[in-house]
Amino acid sequence: MLAVLGLAGYIFVNESQASDTIPTKTSSKVLTGAISYASVPIPEQITFAGEKVPLDDPEVRERLEMELVQTAYRHSRTIMNLKRAGRWFPQIVPILQKNNIPEDFKYIAVVESNLLNLISKVGATGFWQFLKATGKQYGLEVNREVDERYNRLKATEAACKYLNDAHGIFNNWALVAASYNRGMGGIRSNVNRQRVTSYYDLFLNSETAKYVIRAIAVKLIFENPTKYGFNIPESQRYKPIDYKKVIVDSTIPDLVDFAVQQGITYKMLKVHNPWLRRKTLTIKSKDKTYTILIPKGVKPNSAFRQEDIPKIQLGF
Repeated sequence: MLAVLGLAGYIFVNESQASDTIPTKTSSKVLTGAISYASVPIPEQITFAGEKVPLDDPEVRERLEMELVQTAYRHSRTIMNLKRAGRWFPQIVPILQKNNIPEDFKYIAVVESNLLNLISKVGATGFWQFLKATGKQYGLEVNREVDERYNRLKATEAACKYLNDAHGIFNNWALVAASYNRGMGGIRSNVNRQRVTSYYDLFLNSETAKYVIRAIAVKLIFENPTKYGFNIPESQRYKPIDYKKVIVDSTIPDLVDFAVQQGITYKMLKVHNPWLRRKTLTIKSKDKTYTILIPKGVKPNSAFRQEDIPKIQLGF
């Protein structure tokens, strides 16, 4: 058997079927042992944030099909996103609802970061991919010790402020979503120049043209994963973590010592509070406080003893 790497994956063929020559006849028969790939179904009607997606426009329909196929066949990424959604959607959806943002905007977070705290090539950071200046503009603290772009819930609150500001300009949720990628100014200038008021009628750069369509593709798969071949039992999806909240109102000179006092490791502290960017936390004003999350029911894998420190002998 030979494994031939195609665009969609590995296709297995018998050695007798492998040839350097171009076949003279074509056949619609599927070879024995070959992996079969299929197109993906598109519903007759789709909405995003309560607004109808114009599938009667062939260009829009084909763009959606392309994003749907790509998302469905990126198996590992989509599986992990579905699993992470079990943890994070129950936490961010109430924040969206509280701020009157349509629930479908949770799929924008998937498109932005795969529900991870990522850093882009241009420095956009965190769950909602805020640039430093924009994060500060919407109330996030960003400095050497603290970067709240990594605080998923606070960043969600900041994203809601941005989205509401954008909706005040466009009064259309698809345009609001597009502005999260292109910026309010970029979308507004394109709307004015092209004299249209629908995202689906705008001629945009390739990234923004895909952006909202990709969120719609993610929505279709997440709302009916088995229809697209993803069978992930509820028991295998990540669950929200139960935390003890510690209110800090004084400087912590050593976060390692703080972690040990809380009965966890420094690694646990940093994993569950990624917004802590250094080994210290400085309180700069008397009315300033921070909330640090301590995971409940989690213990270090081993007890620490001073004599356990490896003794390293240098050979020079």
